[in-house]
Amino acid sequence: MTVEPFPDWLIPPAGGFTIEDFLELRGLPKHTELIDGGLVFVSPQEKWHRQVLSLFRQELDRQAPSHLRADREMAVRLGKRQMPEPDVLVVTEEAFLRRDPSTYYFAEDLVLAVEAVSPDSEERDRETKPGKYAKAGIPHYWRIERRDEDEEAVVYVYELDPVAHCYVPVGIFHDRLKIGVPFPIDIDLTSIGRRG
Repeated sequence: MTVEPFPDWLIPPAGGFTIEDFLELRGLPKHTELIDGGLVFVSPQEKWHRQVLSLFRQELDRQAPSHLRADREMAVRLGKRQMPEPDVLVVTEEAFLRRDPSTYYFAEDLVLAVEAVSPDSEERDRETKPGKYAKAGIPHYWRIERRDEDEEAVVYVYELDPVAHCYVPVGIFHDRLKIGVPFPIDIDLTSIGRRG
Protein backbone atom coordinates (compact mmCIF):
# COMPACT_ATOMS: atom_id res chain seq x y z
CA MET A 1 0.00 0.00 0.00
CA THR A 2 1.40 3.40 -0.94
CA VAL A 3 0.75 6.61 0.90
CA GLU A 4 -0.01 9.69 -1.14
CA PRO A 5 2.26 12.65 -0.32
CA PHE A 6 0.70 15.57 1.48
CA PRO A 7 -0.10 18.57 -0.70
CA ASP A 8 2.40 21.42 -0.29
CA TRP A 9 -0.27 23.71 1.14
CA LEU A 10 -0.94 21.42 4.10
CA ILE A 11 2.21 22.54 5.93
CA PRO A 12 2.34 26.27 6.69
CA PRO A 13 5.56 28.26 6.42
CA ALA A 14 7.27 29.53 9.56
CA GLY A 15 5.08 32.29 11.00
CA GLY A 16 2.01 31.01 9.17
CA PHE A 17 0.52 31.86 5.80
CA THR A 18 0.10 35.47 4.76
CA ILE A 19 -2.80 36.58 2.60
CA GLU A 20 -0.43 36.67 -0.38
CA ASP A 21 0.55 33.02 0.28
CA PHE A 22 -3.09 32.07 0.73
CA LEU A 23 -4.17 33.66 -2.54
CA GLU A 24 -1.48 31.71 -4.41
CA LEU A 25 -2.45 28.29 -3.01
CA ARG A 26 -4.16 25.92 -5.43
CA GLY A 27 -6.24 22.84 -4.72
CA LEU A 28 -7.67 24.03 -1.40
CA PRO A 29 -11.00 22.59 -0.31
CA LYS A 30 -14.00 24.86 -0.96
CA HIS A 31 -14.59 27.60 1.66
CA THR A 32 -11.11 27.30 3.23
CA GLU A 33 -10.40 30.30 5.46
CA LEU A 34 -7.18 31.91 6.66
CA ILE A 35 -7.34 32.70 10.37
CA ASP A 36 -4.24 33.68 12.35
CA GLY A 37 -2.03 32.45 9.52
CA GLY A 38 -3.51 28.95 9.56
CA LEU A 39 -5.83 27.23 7.13
CA VAL A 40 -9.30 26.44 8.47
CA PHE A 41 -11.31 23.79 6.66
CA VAL A 42 -15.05 23.52 7.03
CA SER A 43 -17.22 20.43 7.11
CA PRO A 44 -19.96 19.93 4.52
CA GLN A 45 -22.97 22.20 5.04
CA GLU A 46 -26.15 20.84 6.53
CA LYS A 47 -29.42 21.68 4.78
CA TRP A 48 -30.48 24.03 7.60
CA HIS A 49 -27.27 26.04 7.25
CA ARG A 50 -27.66 26.37 3.49
CA GLN A 51 -31.34 27.35 3.83
CA VAL A 52 -30.46 30.04 6.39
CA LEU A 53 -27.81 31.48 4.09
CA SER A 54 -30.19 31.52 1.14
CA LEU A 55 -32.94 33.28 3.12
CA PHE A 56 -30.63 35.91 4.61
CA ARG A 57 -28.77 36.67 1.38
CA GLN A 58 -32.04 37.00 -0.52
CA GLU A 59 -33.83 39.11 2.11
CA LEU A 60 -30.89 41.37 2.87
CA ASP A 61 -30.31 42.03 -0.82
CA ARG A 62 -34.03 42.67 -1.41
CA GLN A 63 -34.39 45.02 1.56
CA ALA A 64 -31.07 46.87 1.27
CA PRO A 65 -31.02 50.45 -0.02
CA SER A 66 -29.71 50.87 -3.57
CA HIS A 67 -26.14 51.67 -2.47
CA LEU A 68 -25.78 48.30 -0.65
CA ARG A 69 -25.84 44.67 -1.83
CA ALA A 70 -25.85 41.29 -0.09
CA ASP A 71 -23.51 38.48 -1.06
CA ARG A 72 -22.65 35.14 0.45
CA GLU A 73 -19.57 33.09 1.19
CA MET A 74 -16.95 35.52 -0.08
CA ALA A 75 -13.60 35.96 1.64
CA VAL A 76 -12.78 39.26 3.37
CA ARG A 77 -9.25 40.60 3.63
CA LEU A 78 -8.88 41.74 7.24
CA GLY A 79 -5.16 41.80 7.92
CA LYS A 80 -1.81 40.27 7.03
CA ARG A 81 -2.82 36.76 8.15
CA GLN A 82 -6.62 37.05 8.29
CA MET A 83 -9.00 36.16 5.46
CA PRO A 84 -12.21 34.65 6.85
CA GLU A 85 -15.29 33.95 4.78
CA PRO A 86 -18.51 35.23 6.36
CA ASP A 87 -21.60 33.24 5.46
CA VAL A 88 -23.50 36.36 4.34
CA LEU A 89 -22.18 39.89 3.83
CA VAL A 90 -23.67 43.27 3.08
CA VAL A 91 -21.24 45.38 1.09
CA THR A 92 -21.30 48.64 -0.83
CA GLU A 93 -22.70 48.37 -4.34
CA GLU A 94 -19.37 49.67 -5.63
CA ALA A 95 -17.56 46.74 -4.01
CA PHE A 96 -20.19 44.26 -5.21
CA LEU A 97 -19.73 45.39 -8.83
CA ARG A 98 -15.94 45.80 -8.68
CA ARG A 99 -14.14 43.42 -11.04
CA ASP A 100 -10.78 43.33 -9.27
CA PRO A 101 -10.22 41.74 -6.84
CA SER A 102 -12.86 39.23 -7.85
CA THR A 103 -12.26 36.63 -5.14
CA TYR A 104 -12.54 38.72 -1.97
CA TYR A 105 -13.72 41.96 -0.39
CA PHE A 106 -11.83 44.44 1.80
CA ALA A 107 -12.98 45.01 5.39
CA GLU A 108 -13.98 48.59 4.56
CA ASP A 109 -16.40 47.26 1.90
CA LEU A 110 -18.56 45.58 4.54
CA VAL A 111 -21.46 47.04 6.47
CA LEU A 112 -22.54 43.70 7.96
CA ALA A 113 -21.01 40.25 8.44
CA VAL A 114 -23.32 37.32 9.23
CA GLU A 115 -22.29 33.88 10.48
CA ALA A 116 -24.64 30.88 10.77
CA VAL A 117 -23.24 28.62 13.47
CA SER A 118 -22.53 24.98 12.61
CA PRO A 119 -21.28 22.35 15.06
CA ASP A 120 -17.71 22.73 13.74
CA SER A 121 -17.78 26.54 13.78
CA GLU A 122 -19.19 27.31 17.23
CA GLU A 123 -16.01 28.77 18.76
CA ARG A 124 -14.96 30.56 15.56
CA ASP A 125 -18.38 32.17 15.06
CA ARG A 126 -18.96 33.01 18.74
CA GLU A 127 -15.47 34.11 19.77
CA THR A 128 -12.78 34.29 17.10
CA LYS A 129 -14.44 35.93 14.11
CA PRO A 130 -16.42 38.62 15.98
CA GLY A 131 -13.19 39.93 17.51
CA LYS A 132 -11.46 40.03 14.15
CA TYR A 133 -14.43 41.68 12.41
CA ALA A 134 -14.65 44.31 15.16
CA LYS A 135 -10.91 45.02 15.04
CA ALA A 136 -11.22 45.49 11.26
CA GLY A 137 -13.99 48.07 11.81
CA ILE A 138 -16.97 46.18 10.33
CA PRO A 139 -19.93 48.09 11.84
CA HIS A 140 -22.41 45.21 12.31
CA TYR A 141 -22.17 41.50 13.12
CA TRP A 142 -24.98 38.95 13.34
CA ARG A 143 -24.69 35.39 14.62
CA ILE A 144 -27.44 32.94 13.69
CA GLU A 145 -27.93 29.87 15.86
CA ARG A 146 -30.23 26.91 15.37
CA ARG A 147 -32.85 26.72 18.12
CA ASP A 148 -32.59 23.26 19.64
CA GLU A 149 -33.15 20.61 16.98
CA ASP A 150 -35.96 22.37 15.13
CA GLU A 151 -35.58 24.37 11.94
CA GLU A 152 -36.01 27.82 13.51
CA ALA A 153 -33.24 30.30 14.14
CA VAL A 154 -32.21 32.72 16.84
CA VAL A 155 -30.32 35.80 15.65
CA TYR A 156 -27.87 37.62 17.94
CA VAL A 157 -27.31 41.16 16.69
CA TYR A 158 -24.21 43.21 17.53
CA GLU A 159 -23.07 46.72 16.72
CA LEU A 160 -19.52 48.05 16.81
CA ASP A 161 -18.62 50.32 19.69
CA PRO A 162 -16.28 52.75 17.88
CA VAL A 163 -14.47 53.74 21.07
CA ALA A 164 -13.82 50.27 22.51
CA HIS A 165 -13.46 48.62 19.04
CA CYS A 166 -15.60 45.67 20.10
CA TYR A 167 -19.15 44.55 19.46
CA VAL A 168 -21.94 45.25 21.90
CA PRO A 169 -25.21 43.30 21.84
CA VAL A 170 -28.19 45.11 20.32
CA GLY A 171 -30.79 42.35 20.55
CA ILE A 172 -31.76 38.70 20.39
CA PHE A 173 -34.46 37.80 17.85
CA HIS A 174 -36.46 34.55 17.87
CA ASP A 175 -39.35 34.50 15.41
CA ARG A 176 -38.88 37.76 13.53
CA LEU A 177 -35.81 39.92 13.00
CA LYS A 178 -37.02 43.50 12.82
CA ILE A 179 -34.39 46.18 13.27
CA GLY A 180 -33.51 49.62 11.93
CA VAL A 181 -29.74 49.24 11.47
CA PRO A 182 -27.72 49.08 9.29
CA PHE A 183 -30.97 49.75 7.37
CA PRO A 184 -34.62 48.83 8.06
CA ILE A 185 -34.83 45.02 7.99
CA ASP A 186 -37.74 42.66 8.62
CA ILE A 187 -37.12 38.91 8.23
CA ASP A 188 -39.55 36.16 9.25
CA LEU A 189 -37.23 33.67 10.94
CA THR A 190 -39.91 30.97 10.86
CA SER A 191 -39.76 30.94 7.05
CA ILE A 192 -36.41 29.15 6.82
CA GLY A 193 -36.68 26.41 4.23
CA ARG A 194 -40.12 27.45 3.03
CA ARG A 195 -40.74 28.27 -0.61
CA GLY A 196 -41.09 32.07 -1.09
